[in-house]
Amino acid sequence: MNQSRQLTDGALLTAVFMILMLISAFVPVITLIATFLLPVPFILFSSRYDWKPSIVMLIAAVILSSLLTSIFSLPIPVLMGIGGIMIGSAVYRKLSPYETWARGTIGFVIGLVFIFVFSQYAFQVNLVNEIDAMVHESITMSREAMEQFGLGELSEDQLNMVTEQMGMLTDLLPAWIALVALSLAFMSQWISYKVINRLETKQLHFPPFRSLRLPVSLIWIYFFSLIVSFFDLDPSGIVFLAVNNVLMLAGILMALQGFSFIFFYAHAKKMSKALPITSVVLTLFFPFIFLYLVRLLGIIDIGFALRDRISNDKK
Repeated sequence: MNQSRQLTDGALLTAVFMILMLISAFVPVITLIATFLLPVPFILFSSRYDWKPSIVMLIAAVILSSLLTSIFSLPIPVLMGIGGIMIGSAVYRKLSPYETWARGTIGFVIGLVFIFVFSQYAFQVNLVNEIDAMVHESITMSREAMEQFGLGELSEDQLNMVTEQMGMLTDLLPAWIALVALSLAFMSQWISYKVINRLETKQLHFPPFRSLRLPVSLIWIYFFSLIVSFFDLDPSGIVFLAVNNVLMLAGILMALQGFSFIFFYAHAKKMSKALPITSVVLTLFFPFIFLYLVRLLGIIDIGFALRDRISNDKK
């Protein structure tokens, strides 16, 4: 009976995935929404039956997508399937929401790396070179637009500075991949929690954002990378690239910790929710000013257990 139900669920959820994939491919208006929904069938199936039967579902989805669309769509079910199975398997094993999120992020990172490798070997398209070409084309177009509207011409030093800064986009590609994977995992997991709760009357949910607490080891990783960045490193060397990627990711995580503390402080002091929301909005619009302050607040919170002191003061 269980085997029969497993086959039925697998066939039904594979069909749902294919419908969502066709919608995302041929209805551009809702492509973004469908993108976050694509991992959900894999999450639902693997949350019921774990990862081994889910691999069979993934293989079926890959074959069907290749037949119904084209070989070009092959990376999509791989990306969504691996990420979805990692999240669903964590739900099956009753891991905490943040552990589930971490596993989902790893799954989506694997899927995104597969897309890069697949593009390189199947279509002879180097995505890094394509990004570099787009950056140089953007700089050229901006320079021509400035000259056309009489806004002045960039000097050679200014042009080199802009080119170097834009070139960091490819240098920080691993960090961008991790951030995309984080976002995909979070949205897919959040949507899946809602669906599972509705279908199976469970109570899956993320804990309040104010309770987010990152490990103290993150501070040491951040400061070690910061110290190494002060050395005269070869800009084309792997150490330089690794340090800059770690700094970017750790800095973003510190900022998240800072926002979490602001939400915690507002809740502990029974203040209006307008304070933490305003801090987020100001940081989005004026990142060069507020992002560093929020990041510093996150470092202090992790390093000196700031919220524990506030909690003790309330007792």
